[in-house]
Amino acid sequence: MSAGLTPELEQMRAALRKFTTQELEPWARVIDETDEVPGDVPKLLARNGYLGMRLDEAFGGGGLGLAPYCLTLEEFSRSHRVFTTVVAASSGNTPLAIARFGTDAQRRKYLRGLADGTTRTAFALTEPEAGSDSAAIKTRAERTAKGWVLNGRKHFISGAHVADFVMVMAVTDPAKRARGGITAFLVERGTPGFAVTRLDTTIGSGAIKLAELTFEGCRLDDAAVLGEVGQGFRIAMESLTEGRLSVACSCIGTADRLLEMSVAHAQARHTFGKPLAERQAIQWMIADSAVELAAARALTYSAILDVEAGADTGSRPSMCKLYCSEMVGRVADRAVQIHGGMGVIRGFPVERFYRDVRHYRIGEGSSEIQRMLIARGLLKSSG
Repeated sequence: MSAGLTPELEQMRAALRKFTTQELEPWARVIDETDEVPGDVPKLLARNGYLGMRLDEAFGGGGLGLAPYCLTLEEFSRSHRVFTTVVAASSGNTPLAIARFGTDAQRRKYLRGLADGTTRTAFALTEPEAGSDSAAIKTRAERTAKGWVLNGRKHFISGAHVADFVMVMAVTDPAKRARGGITAFLVERGTPGFAVTRLDTTIGSGAIKLAELTFEGCRLDDAAVLGEVGQGFRIAMESLTEGRLSVACSCIGTADRLLEMSVAHAQARHTFGKPLAERQAIQWMIADSAVELAAARALTYSAILDVEAGADTGSRPSMCKLYCSEMVGRVADRAVQIHGGMGVIRGFPVERFYRDVRHYRIGEGSSEIQRMLIARGLLKSSG
């Protein structure tokens, strides 16, 4: 279904679908069996041009826009959420922040490695008492005669346990906080005072791990500052529009695969002498999933194309993220029901998808935060 995509993007989808099926799907089974991301996976993605897609070609990137990037996440999510996290780590929050706000030295130092898969990074914003309320972070960076001293704790930081460097948000002016008092720092693995102190797994894939990071007297020089001092909150927030749309597309891809599997199972499985596909209850579940998926695509694709055209999309990215993350949960639940006992067996993709999609309603801004932003935008425009 094109839902308004250009012929070029539809051709790209066909290539992505083939690559996902032939090259990524075998690795998805390995990832599920080991709960680890093999080192060959980033290498495979890099060789085929899927890392650093949004980075400038001068640094080995693809120089591509938001639509091709989101389409890639959509197709890869049909196989395993791990692939979307690897791609996003090379073209998401931290890489784009360095590309847009970094010095020439920082771009030269970090971007090429992110694009070729030899360098890994993570984005450290969330804290024990600052999740959705990002402005409430307590990690402090105090200026000294030789630079900065960083103290604090971050948690739920995806992929930070294997990151070569981390973009850390810290308070540099407690009086200003979100209004010019938060600064972004690039902190490299092995820096004295920086440690990974805990590793968590979620109800989703065990290969996606969340790290707790501790900073105790961590000394940094001025070269570690990303952008201007006090610009950190703006840097963190600027990526949210694209981040929400990329999450929406990941939800769409997963829902598409679940619907495809549900249809195939309903046609193949027989009960009481008839295929499930002839049961009205099953038909209605399939129909509801198809309608919601079509609506999600239309809403999200139009928003992505408007962003690429430079149009003001207002709260539509929040609408996309809210609707798609809630939609894929319903589609996954129906898929489990249609598959019956097979839908709850470990090692069968439907069961893993069911656990993995629960994350989407929380990450990149919870459903409740999205509703608040949508309502706030409407009330402000009509006030």
